[in-house]
Amino acid sequence: MDVRAEINYSNSSPERAFALSMDPAFRSAVCEATHATSYDVDIREDDSGGASVTITRTVPADLPDIARKIIGDTVEVMQVENWSAPGRDGRRTAELIISIKGQPAQMVGSVSLEPFADGSRMRIVGDVKVRIPFVGRKIAAELAKAIVAAAAAEERTGLSWLGR
Repeated sequence: MDVRAEINYSNSSPERAFALSMDPAFRSAVCEATHATSYDVDIREDDSGGASVTITRTVPADLPDIARKIIGDTVEVMQVENWSAPGRDGRRTAELIISIKGQPAQMVGSVSLEPFADGSRMRIVGDVKVRIPFVGRKIAAELAKAIVAAAAAEERTGLSWLGR
């Protein structure tokens, strides 16, 4: 299942948007905005200007009843981003993997952070796969919706933080 989402930060350069996304307090606020009941944020910047982000969070499984019977009432989601060093214009890319612990469900994709209009934009592109017979496509569609909703929550939280 194809997933596409955008996070737009007007009046914020890619450098400022990246600095925000490397702030553990900001990432924690995003976890709370996505109704995580528990979470852990680990951010490691490297000497080359790249970084890795690992976020593990437990969230309510907002899925149809048949899927919830298989997956449970909550899911533990692990999000891993491996960011490149910036280009001359601040542009960066990241490999992105989102998986559900203990389930054959995963999104593999990328994030690009680039200058856009008077600010910056993050583009999330990925493919969700759920390997559960009969209901995998339905669950994948719900997970894709959840990923897009999480990106929208990150954008709202980010705009609030950048406006401080």
